[in-house]
Amino acid sequence: MLGPIVNAAVIVICGLAGCFLVRSIPPRFEEIIRKAAGLSVVFVGIRGALVNERLTLLIMSMFIGAVIGELVDIDGRMNRLGQWAERRLGSGGSSGGRSFSRGFVTTSVLFCAGSMAIVGSIQSGLTGNHEILFAKSVLDGAISIVFGASMGIGVAFSAIPVFLYQGGIVLLSIAVRDVLTQDIIREMSAAGSLVVAAIGFNFLSIKEIKVANFIPAIFIPPVYMMFGELLRG
Repeated sequence: MLGPIVNAAVIVICGLAGCFLVRSIPPRFEEIIRKAAGLSVVFVGIRGALVNERLTLLIMSMFIGAVIGELVDIDGRMNRLGQWAERRLGSGGSSGGRSFSRGFVTTSVLFCAGSMAIVGSIQSGLTGNHEILFAKSVLDGAISIVFGASMGIGVAFSAIPVFLYQGGIVLLSIAVRDVLTQDIIREMSAAGSLVVAAIGFNFLSIKEIKVANFIPAIFIPPVYMMFGELLRG
């Protein structure tokens, strides 16, 4: 649970710092912070993908996972869920200034709905490697400072749903870890890391990628490898 704990703590600290210490951040600093975050996430993702030992399986997983994700439209559904939550809960208060509900709902949706939260929590639970969630903590911290300055203390309280959401995924991953072999966990982690690299490219604004539609790729390796074992066994 170290990853979710660190992520939640960073959101609280940075959200409070933005609320009480920072009043306004020039747009050029927001932009350069975003680029730095993007480069860092690309590096973390690519380095994690290099643990892969079955290149063909990784490529096949990305293709099949992308097709499944596009058919289901995971990215679109997640975006619509976020928009629905903001309309239902975040419209109250002063829409132009600081509003607890607006800051809380906006950042809760932003921090939980991203693919990095899902992939990082799965990897944290399966392998005990919290690197992706640590990288996410840096991104969330920077966003919390900016949003905390404009939306108020509600941003800091978004750490609660973030911790519960990511912690739940971590515990679920730990529960199924014992039925997975080290080979399966390694290949799932590699596919997940490649999905994280795509998030970095989105931050760099090179080309918008529907990252959430690639999430099914993480689950192709266990299906493929377990099916292979059944055929051989």
